[in-house]
Parts: sequence; C-alpha cells; structure tokens
Amino acid sequence: MADKPAIVLVHGFWGGAAHWGHVITELNRRGHGSLHAVELPLTSLADDAERTARMVRQIPGPVLLVGHSYGGAVITEAGRLPNVTGLVYVAAFAPDAGESPGQITQELAPAAADNLVPDSDGYLWIKQDKYAESFCQDLPADEALIMAVTQKAPLASTFGDNVTTPAWRSKPSWYQVSTEDRMIHPDNERRMAQRMNPRKTVELPAGHASLASRPGEVTDLIELAVAG
Repeated sequence: MADKPAIVLVHGFWGGAAHWGHVITELNRRGHGSLHAVELPLTSLADDAERTARMVRQIPGPVLLVGHSYGGAVITEAGRLPNVTGLVYVAAFAPDAGESPGQITQELAPAAADNLVPDSDGYLWIKQDKYAESFCQDLPADEALIMAVTQKAPLASTFGDNVTTPAWRSKPSWYQVSTEDRMIHPDNERRMAQRMNPRKTVELPAGHASLASRPGEVTDLIELAVAG
C-alpha cells in the first residue's frame, strides 16, 4: 500500500494518543503500515495545530488526518498543509472560521456538561467518578477506569480558541456521528457534518469514545477515506 496516504491520528481532550489503540491495531491488521499518532500538549489550538503540522511535515507524500473530539478542531486548523489529502472526523468538532469548540458546545449543551470541573491551575477535568458515564459508557469497566485515571486535562482556555481557515472547506472530508454521545451533542455532530458536505457520514450507536468502543466501524470509515 505504498501509494496510499500515511494516516495521522489526532486525539482530543481528556486523553492521549493511546486512545487510538484499538484503531491502530485494526489498521495494522488490515495492512496499513504508515501510521502515526500525535501527542498534543492541549495548551492552545495554535500549539496543538502546530504540533500536528510538525508531524505532517516530517512525512514524505500524502497524509490523511483523523481527529477525535477536540482533535477535529486541530485537523480543521492544521489540515491546510499541501500534503494533507483528506480529513476524517470521529465524533469530533469541525468548527467554521471564527468558531471555537466552546462556542459550539454552548449552542447545544451535551448531556455530561455538568461533569466538567476546572482546577486551580486552569485545567479542565472530567470528574473521575463521572468519567465512564460521560465519555465512554459503552466500554468495559476496567478500560473506562484506566481512561478516567489517566485522563489528560486541557487548559480550559483552549475551549475558546477559534479556528481561522477551516481545512474542510477545501479538502475532502468524512464524518462519524456517535448517536449516544454525552460530550458533544449528537445533533451538533450532525450539524457540523451536514455543513461540511462530507463524502460519507456514518452514524454509530456509540458514546463519545467510539474510537475505542467501535474500532472496526471507525476503521472502515478511515479506509473509505484512504481509498477516496
């Protein structure tokens, strides 16, 4: 598959690159060899987009960007690089110019909005005892516990960072909606998907962490984008 694009996976808030673990193993099993996962600092959209862009610039040839949750805002900002051939959104934010993830969230609050709590240093956490029901209610209890304990909190200010020029306006896109999402309202996901006019939209009966609970179907969508 040397002629296929490299796949760069971009995580969201309250987790790291390891959240892509099941998708990584599934992509590898299906013969996708050029796989990369960014570890974001989660300090600002500009910082996170630049970290992603630096990885993309190190890859010779075409790149497919795949973003989960806030990672969708990151690929929207970083995806204008010339070797990025497409964007895949997995239960993700896809802001337009001048929009932020926080603004989109306020327009239609998700079910778990009250389970977010800031700390005295300005980081925003999911209450640990509410993490499973908020983020990944369809995962086994042990896996959800690991995610809760190892969650990576963003600076709360990052929620308010606006996208400048959205890459989905100029690059092919694909979108996966999680119909049981409690972190991004499913109707917000549908709205963002509809306005970007993606090549394909897939709805899965999954919570926010569909990349972990439904890796086969998420990989199917990524493969559509690779083929596209």
